[in-house]
Amino acid sequence: QVQLVESGGGLVQAGGSLRLSCAASGRTFSISTYAMGWFRQAPGKEREFVARISWTGAITRYSDSVKGRFTISRDNAKNTVYLQANSLKPEDTAVYYCAVQIASSVYEYWGQGTQVTVSS
Repeated sequence: QVQLVESGGGLVQAGGSLRLSCAASGRTFSISTYAMGWFRQAPGKEREFVARISWTGAITRYSDSVKGRFTISRDNAKNTVYLQANSLKPEDTAVYYCAVQIASSVYEYWGQGTQVTVSS
C-alpha cells in the first residue's frame, strides 16, 4: 500500500513563504522511478495542477500562476518531494496535494492534503 503524507501548510501573510513536503511510504514503494506532481484545490473550485518534477529531478514544469514563485524539488533517498512557495498571494489559498504520476497525465496515490491559507 502506497501512502503519501503532505505537511508544511499553515497560515501566512501575503508575501510570505512556506515549504511543503510530501513523504511517501509503503512496504516496498519508492518514488525514485516516478515523476511526481503537486496540485491544489481552493474552496468551490476544481483541483488544479501546480508543478511536476521528473523522476531524476532534472525536468520541472509549473502552472503559469505559480511560475517564478514556486519551486518543486525531490530527495529520492528520503522518498520525499518538496514545494517551496515564495511570494505567496491570497489566491494561493487552497489545500495542496501531491501525487505519483503513473502514466502520461495520470496521477495516483493522492495524499490527504495540507491547507495553505494566505491572508492579505
